[in-house]
Amino acid sequence: MSNQEKLDLYKEHSSEYVTPKEPVFVMVQPAKYLSIAGHGAPGGEHFKEHVSALYSVAFTLKMAKKFAGHDYKVCHLEGQWWTEDGADFRSNIPKQWQWRLLIRIPDFITQKEVDATIQALMSKGKAGFVNHVKMETLREGRCVQMLHVGPYAEESLTVQKMREMVEKQGLHVRGPHHEIYLSDPNRVVAERLRTILRYPVE
Repeated sequence: MSNQEKLDLYKEHSSEYVTPKEPVFVMVQPAKYLSIAGHGAPGGEHFKEHVSALYSVAFTLKMAKKFAGHDYKVCHLEGQWWTEDGADFRSNIPKQWQWRLLIRIPDFITQKEVDATIQALMSKGKAGFVNHVKMETLREGRCVQMLHVGPYAEESLTVQKMREMVEKQGLHVRGPHHEIYLSDPNRVVAERLRTILRYPVE
């Protein structure tokens, strides 16, 4: 398969990945993801090991499909964030944060293929947390969305704008805080990080 035929889910679903400087409503269709859940502050070893496990499964699965003639680009890392008490996670200390890390995958990926990928990695001694990776479908539907440029710790103003728009429309947030990381924090300075913020609404 040529590079021109490589599936790019961001282009395929471009209306879901808009990057507006002000809040907008978008309609997000059901989508398949590889996911791994955990809790605590981002950046620590526990968090990094979960990220590594997720990427290991994502890239191993991608290579298997490429050799089978169904090539696609591995999507950006995404994350959902919340706390058990239902409050804005930022109002709690980081060690109380709950998170689910996500990488979107094509609809043609099957549970059997994900299971086989995990088993292959474990048989090579690359266990880690790969057996915690799951395949699931997110059904977010109507969402409010906005691009945040800058450090993750300074998202509050962006989130405030999004919530104000939701309230003006007589709606309310019905799902966890969702981030789509367009920049690699290991390669981009904090001031230039680009992150799509999303909340399902109703």
